[in-house]
Amino acid sequence: MSWKENFEVWQARTDLPEDLQVDMQQLAQDDNAAEDAFYQPLSFGTAGMRGIMGAGINRMNIYTVRQATEGLARLMDGLGDDVKARGVAISYDSRHHSAEFAKEAAQVLGAHQIKAYLFESLRPTPELSYTVRHLDAYAGIMITASHNPKAYNGFKIYGEDGGQMPPKESDIITQSIREADMFEIPFANADSLKNDGLLEVIGAGIDHDYLEEMKAVTINRELTETVGQDMKLVYTPLHGTGAQIAGPALENAGFKNVTMVPEQQAPDGDFPTVTLPNPEDHAALAMGIELAGKIGADVAIAVDPDADRMGVAVRQPDGSYTLLTGNQIAAVMLNYILVAKADAGTLPANGAVVKSIVSSEFATAIAKHFDMETVNVLTGFKYIAEQIQLYQDTHVHEFLFGFEESYGYLVKPFARDKDSIQATVLLAEVAAFYKSQGKTLYDGLQELFATYGYFVEDTQSMTFSGIDGADKMVQIMANFRNETPKEFGGIAVTKTEDFSVRTVTDMQTGNVSDLDLPKANVLKYWLEDGSWVAVRPSGTEPKMKFYVGTKGDTQAEAETELTAIQATIQQLIAD
Repeated sequence: MSWKENFEVWQARTDLPEDLQVDMQQLAQDDNAAEDAFYQPLSFGTAGMRGIMGAGINRMNIYTVRQATEGLARLMDGLGDDVKARGVAISYDSRHHSAEFAKEAAQVLGAHQIKAYLFESLRPTPELSYTVRHLDAYAGIMITASHNPKAYNGFKIYGEDGGQMPPKESDIITQSIREADMFEIPFANADSLKNDGLLEVIGAGIDHDYLEEMKAVTINRELTETVGQDMKLVYTPLHGTGAQIAGPALENAGFKNVTMVPEQQAPDGDFPTVTLPNPEDHAALAMGIELAGKIGADVAIAVDPDADRMGVAVRQPDGSYTLLTGNQIAAVMLNYILVAKADAGTLPANGAVVKSIVSSEFATAIAKHFDMETVNVLTGFKYIAEQIQLYQDTHVHEFLFGFEESYGYLVKPFARDKDSIQATVLLAEVAAFYKSQGKTLYDGLQELFATYGYFVEDTQSMTFSGIDGADKMVQIMANFRNETPKEFGGIAVTKTEDFSVRTVTDMQTGNVSDLDLPKANVLKYWLEDGSWVAVRPSGTEPKMKFYVGTKGDTQAEAETELTAIQATIQQLIAD
């Protein structure tokens, strides 16, 4: 149907919730907004779906949530009663309508006689991942839009391993979603489901068990209980879920002097103190840095609303604070893990670090120094989760650390998605490690640069929203593939990797070899000095992402090269 026909179907309904009725009245006065809300269904991929809240098939609302849940329920119907009895764990963050959407999902599952374990109140994404594994549930649902602006919400599905649902199952769910009429999806009464044992409210018990697992994140408890108790830490959940679990986790690890940013501690879907609740955004840490300066804190930590990503500002020798990038945070944490385990005699001979293909080679250099393997996977933490499961099944490696440049880290595999609670506790221990030597985290990073070289990375995003956005992104990717750049920033391209056809091309010889990773719409270019460029459309947002990584003998050298490469990218897009 056309967007107008879809709009008319919704307009004819008399049973829409009041907020959606109001939205429909506003859309009736704005054809452009109405077209965007109704021209296509909200995209559902392997990471679930995410979009602006409101009326329309291209929006997050109770009908699109019911439809997505129906897709999962039909998948489980086809797998039999034993799978249905294992149930689905459901959690949600602080965004508007999150609690409502979570309840709607439970009611749709209940109509299929599938048990739901619904958290009593908001909980972090990593705790949901843990819960799926802990309860031996078949799947999990997390209602969150992660770090997006306040107008957004989302729906993420997790598989039985605690990682995001694998592509095969996601494809089945997507097909079922397309077949289901969103207005005809059955849903059961919540009270009846509780009486029938098909809806179980969970909370404190899971918190306790998760916090018990968290104790294994700490490597040197003597360090955290001595130096750690005197450290001053600032923490902000950015109006999200983090404080409820991170506070007890830090205290259990020995960090008693933690100050929460009071204006940002309470959950609030309006995110009143930040434009964007994203710990990658410098502005999101502004209040934390201000508070850290007032009390002389060693570190200021911020996490996004569903507490899977973590950003950090560290005190410099002059008392000011500087933000670390996601790659730098990963480097200092990995180095500490390897140093501390080597000192304790617990560093495994077959240890492995797992990172995404668009993350820094800084960690690779550190791992190599300790004779540890670095394994690259596609972007998306589910691919890191797959490697963890592979290691668990085959024992070919022992998982040491996983990360993505987008501020996501995992230390212990009791969760199978990025976990800011784990990262916060470990980062505090790293800060204590350097403090015990009379240094700051910033000093530690500079030491790593001096040892391994200056690695500089940057990610630039271009937004292509609206009806024509997807077509523009397709065209950009086609242009890069049809005319392979010969150089970036004046530095020759020596090798290209096209993950869509899983090939590696040697630009000097023309030889083509196979790429041993799954298909993905990603291009990566390796330059003759070891620098690299990657191009990919986002899987969850209407954006193209351009990643650049350089290395130099000095920071200035690496940054100069980065700027030159980015200028070439802009020229290629303009052409």
